[in-house]
Amino acid sequence: MSKSPQTLLLLMTFIMSLVFSVWQVLLNNFVIEQAQFTGAEIGMLQSLREVPGFLAFTAIFILLLIKEQSFALLSLAVLSVGVAITGFFPQVLGLYLTTVLMSVGFHYFETINQSLTLQWVDKRETAGFLGKALAWRSAAALSGYASIWIIMSWFKLDYVWMYALIGGLGLMMVLTITLYFPKFEVGEPQHKKVILRKKYWLYYLLTFFSGARRQIFMVFAGFMMVEKFGYSVTEITALFLINYVVNLLFAPAIGRFIGRIGEQRALTIEYLGLIIVFVSYALVEHPEMAAALYVIDHLLFAMAIAIKTYFQKIADSKDIAATMSVSFTINHIAAVVIPALLGLLWLHSPQAVFYIGAGFAVCSLVLARNIPLTPAQGNEVNWSWNLKKAPHRVKQ
Repeated sequence: MSKSPQTLLLLMTFIMSLVFSVWQVLLNNFVIEQAQFTGAEIGMLQSLREVPGFLAFTAIFILLLIKEQSFALLSLAVLSVGVAITGFFPQVLGLYLTTVLMSVGFHYFETINQSLTLQWVDKRETAGFLGKALAWRSAAALSGYASIWIIMSWFKLDYVWMYALIGGLGLMMVLTITLYFPKFEVGEPQHKKVILRKKYWLYYLLTFFSGARRQIFMVFAGFMMVEKFGYSVTEITALFLINYVVNLLFAPAIGRFIGRIGEQRALTIEYLGLIIVFVSYALVEHPEMAAALYVIDHLLFAMAIAIKTYFQKIADSKDIAATMSVSFTINHIAAVVIPALLGLLWLHSPQAVFYIGAGFAVCSLVLARNIPLTPAQGNEVNWSWNLKKAPHRVKQ
């Protein structure tokens, strides 16, 4: 195994996805069977889980104390410990605390992992690499599902053992790669303060709408499968498996495709497809068609890789870590607000929720058309607004 930064990034991604996928897929059964959760408790738990993502901008202050590579590995360790001890606290308060601990590790890792990827991977190779990383995530999640089947079905071990074993395995893997890989250098020293730059406004808006659409997919598309079409737990799990297999097979090719056609065209394809998917969600009447839309929706989201590669091309290299921290918070503004507001709307009109999702996709499409065909520093947008003059065209 090569001791390259890219290999380290892929291995860290694998560990994160393996540990988190097991926590996620067992959660609903565990909290109901062991902690007697009702809708109120699970709603509070999911809200608490998103708070560390909303506070991801604080990562930049921790970088005052430790370097990014060490921070990423430490975050993975915290994630693994949080999952490992989950089964030992089958009470409301205990589950809230272990969830927050797990989520702190997860969200800090995701923030720093994105920053390191954009610093360690060459701009010409980033789209392809991110596609490969998506495939590794999918392979890890499938491995996590297989471990649940083996440990809980074959060996008849309960939740305490499942969580402890997968969290302990994650911790051992983190320790192994920490000792195996050297400390890699980043490019320019990163800013250690919160940064909001006017020239990144298009990236910020694309990130916000991406988070909003993803919440509709994650919260309401799956809920529709159960409420409207009566999908069982087994059938929903099968849909997850199909999504992961599709990503495993096609994500690397999607990454290379984005590298060939560029960010503007790739995001245009994604958003046109999402408009059709969300409108179809609102109108669909057949469970098989709904399942097909669910898989297509998940596949289209892989093209959001192009938002990251767009930022990499327009960013000052020393801004990357700070901007990744801020963008993760921007993404999670939607995660805190959208489920609650649209959950109320769902009670009156589920179709309206998906039409709003289509509206978000339309906004994203308009924004995507403002990405230059060859984005670079000094060529961040096609159209910008000068407060003292009329809108003006930026040369490509």
